[in-house]
Amino acid sequence: MKNKNRRFSTAFKKEKVNLIDQGKLSVKEVTEIYEVSDAAVYKWVKKFSELARDERIVVEKLSEAQKNIDLHKKIRELEQSVGQKQLELDYYKSIVEIISKETGEDVKKKYKPRE
Repeated sequence: MKNKNRRFSTAFKKEKVNLIDQGKLSVKEVTEIYEVSDAAVYKWVKKFSELARDERIVVEKLSEAQKNIDLHKKIRELEQSVGQKQLELDYYKSIVEIISKETGEDVKKKYKPRE
């Protein structure tokens, strides 16, 4: 298929950049809908955006925010679980060492689980 040589009006570009600035459209959506390269859209944004160059808008749905909160909660729960298991492991290791010292046998070696 032959590349199309199209020109977009300044009004069209400003309108799309305004929608991007408002968070109603993303650069990716503009590129897909109007079949234009992302580099071209970024040039439009650079030229026509009303936002300061160092200012960025973060668009995040409420469900995404809740998903992040849930993921952080799950991470905290897993870290606590790992910490508890580590304490149990340390406890059992110390018990094995004490029994080995008192009996004079290497309990760890003698009762090693089969693989």
